[in-house]
Amino acid sequence: MLRIKPTNQISGTIRVPGDKSISHRAVMFGALAKGTTRIEGFLPGADCLSTIQCFKQMGIEIEQAGDRVTVQGKGWYGLQEPSSRLDVGNSGTTIRLMAGIMATQPFHVVMEGDESIAKRPMRRVIGPLRQMGAKIDGRKEGEFTPLSIRGGGLTGISYESPVASAQVKSAILLAGLQAQGETSVTEPHLSRDHTERMLQAFGVQVERDGLTVRVKGGQELQGRDIQVPGDISSAAFLIAAVMMVPGSSLLIENVGINPSRTGIIDVVRQMGGGLELLNEKLVNEEPVADLLVTYAPLHGIEIAGDIIPRLIDEIPVIAVMATQAAGQTVIRDAQELKVKETDRIATVVSQLSKFGAQVEPTDDGMVITGSSKLKGAVIDSMGDHRIGMAMAIAGLAAQGETQIENDEAIAVSFPGFSELLSRISL
Repeated sequence: MLRIKPTNQISGTIRVPGDKSISHRAVMFGALAKGTTRIEGFLPGADCLSTIQCFKQMGIEIEQAGDRVTVQGKGWYGLQEPSSRLDVGNSGTTIRLMAGIMATQPFHVVMEGDESIAKRPMRRVIGPLRQMGAKIDGRKEGEFTPLSIRGGGLTGISYESPVASAQVKSAILLAGLQAQGETSVTEPHLSRDHTERMLQAFGVQVERDGLTVRVKGGQELQGRDIQVPGDISSAAFLIAAVMMVPGSSLLIENVGINPSRTGIIDVVRQMGGGLELLNEKLVNEEPVADLLVTYAPLHGIEIAGDIIPRLIDEIPVIAVMATQAAGQTVIRDAQELKVKETDRIATVVSQLSKFGAQVEPTDDGMVITGSSKLKGAVIDSMGDHRIGMAMAIAGLAAQGETQIENDEAIAVSFPGFSELLSRISL
């Protein structure tokens, strides 16, 4: 159990763990590439370790020591048919992107995960892969795991995705790299584009035209060195910590500021918080910067539309910040929260309410009335890493002690979270 006590100030210079999305992709693409890929800044969280284990089961040599990983790639068709099921643990990124990769392979594989994965929708990925020619089955006609995939013989498609999802887009593009002809994906809004950027870093030609991304089949990847920046989704919790405690200031070094992920920066600035980008640079096609975060009184805003895919994972902690903002904060167009590790609309509302916060659920988001005086509470993460961390941040501004049950879930994306929080809390 994680115990959080109110703090007088947040201060210091820190780094957050490596970006989870980029860490997953670096291992996957390194395994599919020809030659050696060396990764620094890898996130050694449970989700990314699941990705490593899956590729080891298919005969790929991977050495991992902390945040350094070496992958001996064997080319696109160097994977071996696994002798047992691939277990993705709690990782939606692993199973959905792997579905696209497995759809290209001339063998059979079965993928499954934990209880949370068993409840998450897979047909959004399986549907277009079937259109390309992959033979895929699962519970409820492929809606749920376990998934059985027999790949190969794919044909490129032009797919109009009903949701802005990097996982859906990535699965289709990865399958498209070994499909006949051209494959394109068009989204209603731009989702995070780590796949497109990293594929280019591995030597793949990717074309973008507005909300449409295209790749041609038959392309190979070449191994390379990858530097993984700090995860902005992890930095978001510490940004919020600064905004919860008057007089606070924090420098977060080496954070990825991919434009498809920086909705949290836009929201903090719109709410009146102090956030400055320093030392901006480009690393492996990914923009990186240091974040100087300074407390300022916040005010409520409306968050909806195109920005939602750029901050979908940060909404739980944005809701926490909104409890201390003047006026109301309204979050709309966030139905995707219902199919995360938990139904994050219901979970945020239930857990924040325990602090005495005024938060009401809606069909596609929530309404938070700010300037709340929070009181310490006993919180259940519900096995969701982002819920656990968001409620820990709420505890920094609450009267009395806050206890986070099932806090082990936090290690999925932010190993060492509680120790780091203690270090910057004065």
